[in-house]
Amino acid sequence: MKDTEAFGSYQQRLKRVSDYIAAHLDDALDYAKLAEIACLSPWHWHRIYRAVYGETIHATVKRLRLHRAAGELVNGAQDIESISRRAGYAGVASFTRSFKSAYGMTPATYRSSGGHSIFDHPVTEENGAMYDVELRKENARTVAGVPHTGSYMEVDKAFGEAVGKMAAAGLFRPDMQMVGIYYSDPGLVAEEELQSFAGLVVPAGFTPPEGMELRAIADGRYAVLRHTGPYAELHKAYGWFYGSYLPANGYEPADAPPVEVYLNNPREVAPQDLLTEICMPIKG
Repeated sequence: MKDTEAFGSYQQRLKRVSDYIAAHLDDALDYAKLAEIACLSPWHWHRIYRAVYGETIHATVKRLRLHRAAGELVNGAQDIESISRRAGYAGVASFTRSFKSAYGMTPATYRSSGGHSIFDHPVTEENGAMYDVELRKENARTVAGVPHTGSYMEVDKAFGEAVGKMAAAGLFRPDMQMVGIYYSDPGLVAEEELQSFAGLVVPAGFTPPEGMELRAIADGRYAVLRHTGPYAELHKAYGWFYGSYLPANGYEPADAPPVEVYLNNPREVAPQDLLTEICMPIKG
């Protein structure tokens, strides 16, 4: 059963963010500032925002600018070209397409009809999917691997490189735990610029082979979600994790990125049998 008080706390924090954006629609987005306003970790605030509201922060800005433009169309005397520029569009044509998609009519028709409704931020319905989540106290871990820039769906190349370098140095063992660290939020960062790290858990003090780096995973309290199925469906688990489980239970992510632990090998099992743990650092 959802803890309405805990969920309400998240709603209040995120409402502060949307209110701030509404008051600063013409300013460049400052993600660190928005995280501060939400009183949430910079690593996680936007994933929670997107999971709860069902849209990215950029989509919110677009919606609010269109809403402001709708008010200007009805209540002001500005020409449509000026309104479209203020809404962030390069020209009337692109503004008209977006406006019609949102309001069901062109800006000119909307102006003549005199209709304007109050903006109400949507809240997504709770994801019906359920996952097993376990709270754990984890020890610090060291990961030897290689960084990856680009689509998270192509991080397997980095894992292959990490395993290859370890094997070439005679350091690879089949029982080594495969771990991915995901630094970027796909809702904020372009796919080609996403930053992640693919590697294997190694003992403290390990000296990595040439071309590999070490990253530390801090000890502490983690909420660990177990996902069964293709890696391509992990985003659904993240959506439920951020949008339902964390708010409902009053948990707040710590200031560190999420970690994925891969419990079996995609070369050995079918996609529907892949086991992945999403390890979310939790405050407290």
